[in-house]
Amino acid sequence: MTYRYLIIGAGKQGTAAAYDLAKFGEASQIIMADMDLDAAARAAKRVNQLIGRDVASPAQADASDSSQLASLMDGIDVALSAVPYYFNVEITKTCIEKGVSLCDMGGNTDIVWEQLELDEEAKAAGVSIVPDCGMGPGLINTMAVYVMDLLDKPREVILYDAGLPLEPIAPWKYAMTYHINGLTNEYSGDATFIRNGKITYVPTFTEREIITFEPLGELEAFVISGSMSTTPQTHLGKLERYENKVLRYPGHMHTFEAYKRLGLFSEEPIDVNGQSIVPRDLYHTLLAPHINAENVKDIGIMRAIGIGEKEGKESTVTIDLIDRFDEETGFTAMERLTGWHCAVMMGFQARQKIGAGAHRMELAAPAVEIMESLRERGIKYEVYWE
Repeated sequence: MTYRYLIIGAGKQGTAAAYDLAKFGEASQIIMADMDLDAAARAAKRVNQLIGRDVASPAQADASDSSQLASLMDGIDVALSAVPYYFNVEITKTCIEKGVSLCDMGGNTDIVWEQLELDEEAKAAGVSIVPDCGMGPGLINTMAVYVMDLLDKPREVILYDAGLPLEPIAPWKYAMTYHINGLTNEYSGDATFIRNGKITYVPTFTEREIITFEPLGELEAFVISGSMSTTPQTHLGKLERYENKVLRYPGHMHTFEAYKRLGLFSEEPIDVNGQSIVPRDLYHTLLAPHINAENVKDIGIMRAIGIGEKEGKESTVTIDLIDRFDEETGFTAMERLTGWHCAVMMGFQARQKIGAGAHRMELAAPAVEIMESLRERGIKYEVYWE
């Protein structure tokens, strides 16, 4: 049996997902939709060349125009929203109206809760909605469930993850492989953790520590927001501790914390010599050209630590996942880990392995099946016990 897919947003992550669907998702057709028709055409051409058949085709569509998106959904089994999170509620409603299942790359937990409120509508339409997939908050929380499942009585889960350039750009010690607004969003606000069995809010850019993760050596770990998504509420009552930190090259945290303290992350307009300026827009305009990298060679590193009981004994299980830029396809580790986690979920949705309704990502599909699917795609990870 074959399936038809729609990719909304023909950027880097969307193209990686389309490639995976063409290779592993039994795709008969993949529509690459983007406001920029040339970008959509380039993405479709790249997928077709890599796969060796004409499975992807371009289309022009504005993610904010529900009627345009709806016109592309006839006969589609599953759609992917690979556009900024603020489009996702309306895209979800459009998919439900058209009887199309939806996966998205999320990025804002408040938006996800709005989507989950459409559960009854999704069930009535016979479609599945799975928000917040990708590398983080998707895969990192899949790994969390995996370590919980490996333990008989999990008590604590600690997570670390990063997509880092092998040759970081000074002085920021970073390089962007996705939209800069996603980076700023996860550096804003508070993280939601479980500590002492209770929901706890922790400010971003706090609790810095040094973590050794080979082959990169010593990295700084600190709190960011957004990576937890709905998981603290899901695991509340099951775990005493559940938290995540991002990994960066030493020195990155203090640089970007200074930008936050200056107010550059704010989306509230300010008056500058009679001109109304949104600080975040100015910040992005100035910074993006310096850290955007078209051909970055990167590494994705992820660690999930589970602590609890195994066969009556106190045990710690650790999963270390490492992925690198792929020379053969040209996909970065970030694109592979983000796009392919989405594509795996979409494959489950197309094959009806996920029931109708709006699902929290961490509950949508068995973690072991997702991890096995990624291993089949060449994503390598190791499991260690103490």
